[in-house]
Amino acid sequence: MTDIFAAPQGFLGAPRTAEIGTARAVILGIPFDCGTHPRRIGSRQGPAAIRDESQLISPFHCETGISPAAALGLVDLGDLALTSSDIDTSFAAIEAAIAAITRAHAVPVTLGGDGAIALPEMRALSRAHPGLVTVHIDAHTDAYPIPGINTATPFALAAQEGVIDAPHSFQIGMRGSNLVPGVIAHGRRLGFNVIPQRELLARGIDATFADLRARIGDRPVYLSFDMDVFDPAVAPGVCSPTWGGLSAREGLAALEGCFGLNLVGININTVSPPHDVGGMTALLAATVAYDALHILARMRQG
Repeated sequence: MTDIFAAPQGFLGAPRTAEIGTARAVILGIPFDCGTHPRRIGSRQGPAAIRDESQLISPFHCETGISPAAALGLVDLGDLALTSSDIDTSFAAIEAAIAAITRAHAVPVTLGGDGAIALPEMRALSRAHPGLVTVHIDAHTDAYPIPGINTATPFALAAQEGVIDAPHSFQIGMRGSNLVPGVIAHGRRLGFNVIPQRELLARGIDATFADLRARIGDRPVYLSFDMDVFDPAVAPGVCSPTWGGLSAREGLAALEGCFGLNLVGININTVSPPHDVGGMTALLAATVAYDALHILARMRQG
């Protein structure tokens, strides 16, 4: 009788299981948002939407012939059971889950959720990987000079807590307006290498990331990719849409610039399905995750 019911689909069709086993990378959904945005709440629904849209992505990469899911033995652990807006309890659960994945020697690839989830992820990864640095691709620094734990402060708190090596960390793609003045200057005071979008495009994506790779070297890297780095024309379903962003081609080129880094954790966040158009933002986020997995698979092959 049970054979007539379809099993839940994992990301890219990967097995849905609670067992990491020998997987070299795992998918983990983190359906959490702080619930404080006055107009756009919905990124807690992001993991399910990204997972669903991933079914439109074929297994094999057109240039390399690699199936990232097969090469990495990818498994999908499903979503954490979290209560949005309950920061303390939820962050403890996120931190514990990332720690368990690192103990199994797998790379966590997490689907958010809003940008605040980066903080517990960095806390857990830093214990497993001393000297952790970040490559944070986003329209916003998320390192604002304001108090509290919220979507505007995870990277400021990570720097202040010493869980990351800020002077070797990069924040890339910042543009638009901010809640308070002096945000980029504050990020730089914390030690971050902040590269606004204007500077990124003026210098060129390839040149910028070549310098980034040279300066980071073989340090362990946490990659946090906020979908609002893309222009709302290609990613309308995000928490803080900001016009004038990267095209899909430019954003994926920036991601490809991370090839060669020692990636120990990857997060794709801020997809808000209630504000999505035909699932296009979730599909683009699934493509970001696929390309990130492809980078991991190629790195393993040398």
